[in-house]
Amino acid sequence: MQHYKLLKLNYCLVILSFFSITSSYAQDPEGNNLKVSDSTKSGELLKQIGNGFFPTKVWNFDLRYLIKFNQYEGFRTGLGGITNDKFSEKYRIDSYLVYGFKDDSFKYKIGGGFRINKDTKTWFNISYVDDLKETGSSAFITDTRSFSFFEPRLLNIDLFHKHITSSISLEHEITPELYTKTELAISNIRPTYAYNYNLNGQKYSGFETTTAKIALQWDPFNNTEKNKEGATIKNEGYPKFTLQYTKSFRDVLNADFNFSKLDFRTIHKIKHNKHSYTIGTLSAGIAHGNTPLTHLYHAYPNNITKETILQRFSVAGINSFETMYFNEFFSDRFSTLVVKHYVKPFAIAKHFNPQLVLVTRYALGNMNNISRHENVNFGTLDHGYTESGFEINKLLFGFGLSGTYRYGAYHLPNEEDNIAIKFTFNITL
Repeated sequence: MQHYKLLKLNYCLVILSFFSITSSYAQDPEGNNLKVSDSTKSGELLKQIGNGFFPTKVWNFDLRYLIKFNQYEGFRTGLGGITNDKFSEKYRIDSYLVYGFKDDSFKYKIGGGFRINKDTKTWFNISYVDDLKETGSSAFITDTRSFSFFEPRLLNIDLFHKHITSSISLEHEITPELYTKTELAISNIRPTYAYNYNLNGQKYSGFETTTAKIALQWDPFNNTEKNKEGATIKNEGYPKFTLQYTKSFRDVLNADFNFSKLDFRTIHKIKHNKHSYTIGTLSAGIAHGNTPLTHLYHAYPNNITKETILQRFSVAGINSFETMYFNEFFSDRFSTLVVKHYVKPFAIAKHFNPQLVLVTRYALGNMNNISRHENVNFGTLDHGYTESGFEINKLLFGFGLSGTYRYGAYHLPNEEDNIAIKFTFNITL
């Protein structure tokens, strides 16, 4: 046991040392600090870091894996990344290794791909992942990687399921405005919480799935131009549309369930002037068939179950429902609408320009066969969930404040339980 603890400590020290060494190497191969006098080079470095990568000679470290925190793993730290064009323009390696201190467990991904066609940006990918997923979360496989320096929702999530997933995928750009990705995956899934899916008297506390996904990302109003590297986005246009279909096959490679899912999202932005604009995000999803809770939907809640407002004080998300409590609602069909209006920043001082944002969120959903989901308690959104509030961003070092109020059909008897006061965090490199 003592030897195992020492091994874990050595692992963490290796991570920190390795990152430090490679960072130094990226600055200068001979170990000297490199003074970047070229504004283009420094600007490119900031852009890479803003996208969540720290570039080295052949490997771009993914900053998402350095350190995180959630209620199940506690602190989670590790290393990961992807090879860059200096390694190869035709092949890539995409992998990570992380360790969770609270659950005392390693997670990892081994993956890579090769390019089939340069002009259409067609890539074939393969991966093996042993990690956690948040129950009720639904991601589009066409989404480019998302990164933020601080992920507020992650701090309070406690409902995860373990999954070991082997997958192959094909990504292809039909036109510069239309991108598609197809994926075939086999997963072994084990919830980390007490849960049974009761199907015709047979109770599943863990299960296997074999799924096929196809997704389309259509950005018809993007203004693109050609250069020697292919099509690049010059100006983003709106609205944007994403559609994804998922099919799970029972008895294919020992899978347990037949179900299907259809997910849709559109984002629209209306610019009123140079500094004022409105963004609306409409999301919808429907699951049909024998679908366990792990693959259903929540509405991205971001409120912890504590007694007082101050105890619930945390950091607001981007499109999450700030007054909705974690694990309060699940759905097999749902839709959400988030509208944010950004007012022109207040020009108080040269480096002090706070911005007011007015926010309204609405969610509607329902679920068939609730009794199949055993050992968990939750409600449905069939009466419509509403909350509204404001944000005052960039008050100090990227931090601001938000206030949100829950009203309508799901208004709670205790008035302060309907109020969420939180930090906001916005930073742009």
